[in-house]
Amino acid sequence: MVVWFALGLAVGIAASIVAARIVVKRSLSRALVAERRARTAERLAEIGGMTGGLAHEIKNPLSTIGLNAQLLKEELEEIQGDEDRRGRMTRRLDALKREVERLRGILQDFLEYAGELRLDLKPLNVSALVDELGDFFAPQADKAGVRMRIDLASDPLNAEVDGPRLKQAVLNLMLNAVQAMGSVHDGGQIRSKELILRTSRQMDADGRAMALIQVIDTGPGISAEAMAKIFQPYFTTKAGGTGLGLPTSRRIVEAHHGRMDLQSEPGRGTDFQIRIPLAL
Repeated sequence: MVVWFALGLAVGIAASIVAARIVVKRSLSRALVAERRARTAERLAEIGGMTGGLAHEIKNPLSTIGLNAQLLKEELEEIQGDEDRRGRMTRRLDALKREVERLRGILQDFLEYAGELRLDLKPLNVSALVDELGDFFAPQADKAGVRMRIDLASDPLNAEVDGPRLKQAVLNLMLNAVQAMGSVHDGGQIRSKELILRTSRQMDADGRAMALIQVIDTGPGISAEAMAKIFQPYFTTKAGGTGLGLPTSRRIVEAHHGRMDLQSEPGRGTDFQIRIPLAL
């Protein structure tokens, strides 16, 4: 009996030691993982600060170049001489100013995408926000020959959102839609260009109530290959595009604990969908 007790005690002690070793190893492993994550986060923050500082440093000389180009143009216009030569020089200065503005826009997009995203959350009716944005964008749509249609949910879609940020995310999608529709042709005939803004209430897979915002266009659609890369920074199918508009929009939506999806079919248009959790 004593032998069996001693044997059981020894087995118990051995099992305890093994279990303790396993616990220690797991704790050390978790600590190492946490340390690596902390170092990675610190490094990313350092890189973010460096890139932001670099972008700001580039903006300063760009402003100086743009200002001097404008001063040179004004001085050139006052000089008497060969009109053809003056015209060529003026056009070159105008081209220089356009490139400066383009670079400034690229830097601004980069700073918005790479910078820290801080939300100022307030209770808002998402449908009212979309309606207001539609009114603001209507003149630009008319100028592009695009018919706008706004279809809002019948009941309020109240959510905690940063209004200006969410407007920016939706506006990026609207601008993309209008640019994509540019000149849509179908069998030699110009197809109707339509931009639809729609809001509705929806339940997600976890049973949460969501506000659904759809930006639908009748443009050329997006190929499967492009859809796989559409949210990657600097990927763009547009001449002169920075490729940061859609990634920035998705980042804003995800900061609201929402998500962005799209459905598209070549030749049939595109439907971008933003889902934001509704207030409890």
